[in-house]
Amino acid sequence: MSTLPVVAAVDGSDDGLRALDWAVDAARRRGAPLRVVHVRQYAAWARLDTLATAPPDAATDPVLDGARGRLADRADAPPAEYVLLEGAPSAVLPELGATAQLLVLGSRGRGGFAGLLLGSNGMAAARDAECPVVVVPRPGREVHGEGPGEPGPFVVAGLNVDSPDEATLAFAFTEAALRGAHLRAAVAYPWPPPAWLVPGELAPPLIDQSAVESETRSLAEGFLAPHRARHPEVRADAYVVPGDAAGALVAASRDADLVVVGRHRRRLLAPARLMGSVTQAVLLHAASPVAVVPPTPPQD
Repeated sequence: MSTLPVVAAVDGSDDGLRALDWAVDAARRRGAPLRVVHVRQYAAWARLDTLATAPPDAATDPVLDGARGRLADRADAPPAEYVLLEGAPSAVLPELGATAQLLVLGSRGRGGFAGLLLGSNGMAAARDAECPVVVVPRPGREVHGEGPGEPGPFVVAGLNVDSPDEATLAFAFTEAALRGAHLRAAVAYPWPPPAWLVPGELAPPLIDQSAVESETRSLAEGFLAPHRARHPEVRADAYVVPGDAAGALVAASRDADLVVVGRHRRRLLAPARLMGSVTQAVLLHAASPVAVVPPTPPQD
């Protein structure tokens, strides 16, 4: 059975070349082939009959030529296939995930507004692709807050103890094992707890923060246990903090090799794929590459 490739999306920008470098390393670690794809957005006035009879030629595409040149001097580069496609990148890029084990792209490309931290193509791919999507940010992003404070290498995974996703943890453990890295599962609990009172209602009893933190840690350890058993070589722990989950993940990204977050499951009343506010915030602000993992498919 053939190994699915790692796909790198390039567009001639520096962001695309950074994504290509990351994808080369990911493919090498996985022993997977590399597929370098340029989605060329055809002009709105292009004739459909011309597009149908003249398929794009990857051998003459200057963007792919630049990618070939980038890899020419890399002795560690895996076998690579170069593919030129035409269409709307926000629609075509997510479709690449159907035949990939990993899709890698830059946080922004040539299009869009200069001030955007994440382009629409990256957002669409992270939201809709069937495989995990890694978004590589531009260097020099500043993040606020304090992370775990321990030297790396390490991978950070977002863990919601109220709705844990096995696919996210499985990907994070695998990535930590491939990198020989420490895994930190960032777990946030709401604090201070919300207190809404109806007029005339008695105030609820005081909540012990240490008890909430202890219970949160106990739940997290339970979710980590089966993954530790499958990856005994990975040192993993729960990093439990009060407050905002997105803030904790972004702060931890300052020194992380990778931050891994999940994507929302489809719901009955919201059948479209959803990103989730925490995932979106991490994509917009994290200093490290971010992997967005689709949820485990429901069992029939």
